[in-house]
Amino acid sequence: MTTKTETTQRLDPVEMLGERFVAAIGEAFADELGDRRVDPLITPSKTTQFGDYQSNAAMSLAKQLKMKPRDVAERIVEKLDLGEIAEPLDASSIAGPGFINVRLRPEALASLVTELDRPGLGVEAEKQQTIVVDVCGVNLAKQMHVGHLRATVIGDAMARTLEKRGHKVVRQNHVGDWGLPIAMVTDKLMREVNAGHLSMGSVTLDDLDRLYKVAKEESSPDAKGLKAAERFSLGPKVQAELEAQVAGATENLERAKQTLVKLQSGDPETVAVWQKLYDVTMAACMDTCQRLHTKITDEATAGESSFRDKLAGIVELLIESGLAEEDDGALIVRNEGLDPTLVRKSDGGFLYATTDLAAVRKRVQEIGADRVIYCVDARQALHFKQVFATAKRAGLARKADAAEDSTLEHAPFGMVLGDDGRPFKTRSGENVKLGDVIDEAIERASAITKDKNPDLSDDERARVAHTVAVAALKYADLSSDRVKDYVFDWDRMLAFEGNTGPYLLFAYVRIKSIFRKAGEQGLSSGFESAELLIREPEEKTLALTLLRYPSTVAAVARSLEPHRMCGYLYELAGAFSRFFEKCQVLRAEDESVRLSRLRLCDLTARVLADGLDCLGIETLERM
Repeated sequence: MTTKTETTQRLDPVEMLGERFVAAIGEAFADELGDRRVDPLITPSKTTQFGDYQSNAAMSLAKQLKMKPRDVAERIVEKLDLGEIAEPLDASSIAGPGFINVRLRPEALASLVTELDRPGLGVEAEKQQTIVVDVCGVNLAKQMHVGHLRATVIGDAMARTLEKRGHKVVRQNHVGDWGLPIAMVTDKLMREVNAGHLSMGSVTLDDLDRLYKVAKEESSPDAKGLKAAERFSLGPKVQAELEAQVAGATENLERAKQTLVKLQSGDPETVAVWQKLYDVTMAACMDTCQRLHTKITDEATAGESSFRDKLAGIVELLIESGLAEEDDGALIVRNEGLDPTLVRKSDGGFLYATTDLAAVRKRVQEIGADRVIYCVDARQALHFKQVFATAKRAGLARKADAAEDSTLEHAPFGMVLGDDGRPFKTRSGENVKLGDVIDEAIERASAITKDKNPDLSDDERARVAHTVAVAALKYADLSSDRVKDYVFDWDRMLAFEGNTGPYLLFAYVRIKSIFRKAGEQGLSSGFESAELLIREPEEKTLALTLLRYPSTVAAVARSLEPHRMCGYLYELAGAFSRFFEKCQVLRAEDESVRLSRLRLCDLTARVLADGLDCLGIETLERM
């Protein structure tokens, strides 16, 4: 029985040719290389004029063997048996100083594409792992902003691609819902409701976001300003104002601390107010995640509050294992090459690192993760290095029955920038709300859709606009190398030309329109089992591009770099566009050619849809 892995390897010409080249190199240079395996360095040719694939092995080996690259290439070609895969090679197959060009046989190419045209599209299932992906990461009482767009859509795309490889993926939305800042806004909400300024039943996230900022300001004493007023004799009025501000802030901070104690002790009234904060925040979060077409649900949410009764145990474990040591009343863990990790403050309070250590233990030892991936801002790199090092030394990253630690990875991403090259903000300097961004994207997409297709009904235009808007937002983010910052540009992301979400949606819609016309003309039946006839250069380029899909999925899952999928899909859409311009489909004179080309069209549409699904982007039948 053929396994999925074997099927994928057989579908990938690079793998197939690589095996033949490795054997030929080993035979040609057995005395010089012994049993050493040499990378054949096979890549798709940039132009099909000289071949479909190219090996640069001779260039690499020449220096080691102290030979001319062309002489090395000639010896490789002499021993190379490509059998049924490619055309026979001779001296003319060697280009330049020693590049070896390979041209696939048309029948071999057709056979490979036929194998690809099956459920699963040739994507292999790896040995299944349980993988936790940390995504989204909202904070209670605060609006999601554009930074959350990256954590949400990149993390979801990683998860989807890993699922495509057969893994069990558990998404975890680690919510910041505990601690003194949350107690501040809880106390502020209680006071606003008691004063009659707000009704608990009608509180919105906008209300909470405003209260969060006010509570933070009211609890931040300007002690330095007061000292300066005293030092420079700024007058009794200024000093009195600052003294009142400091006294008020101190009182508010003390009240917030008391509120935190009540939360920790389970005081019913205080917990009920906190629950309101939680419910309002998470309802808005889930609505946004749904609008963005992500697989992030309530079940995926695990707030910091869920770990609060585990933190003392984590610290006790670190003490008992000899990892934690006291430093000015605080507890720290020293890891080689890193700054000390603070796990408990001198006042007995716990920190983010303590909570993250508890989360590691849950994810590995309770959920059973073989691998935990944190899709979090690159600025948190040091924090995760500290947490991972401490977790491994403390045994928190190892399952009970495992011989090795589970893998802990930080998949960092850069910032979203405005056109001025600075972090994307509103004119007033505030974070840009993600909900506002989605609303504006839909509004812009609706105007574009109305201009391009005024005949759409209002309901259909609304559906198309939403799909195009979300595709534009997500693709603009995902098509950028995640570790780099990217510039937020409305015109670019909503363009129907270039490497954009709308362009790929249009490519898919274009193919679907071919099949609608074929159906109207009674020309669509029978293409599913038609023999593939790959004769024209554009047909060949499209077929070769299609064959790279399984290896692209594998590469994205391995590297956790969704932009690779974007690059591939853009290339595929371009290859299809050139094919469609040069090769008649419905007007092909020969029925066998028409059916073959319809099959290529259908396979292209399915690969586009499957690749977009890896990115969390829905397709449309018409636009």
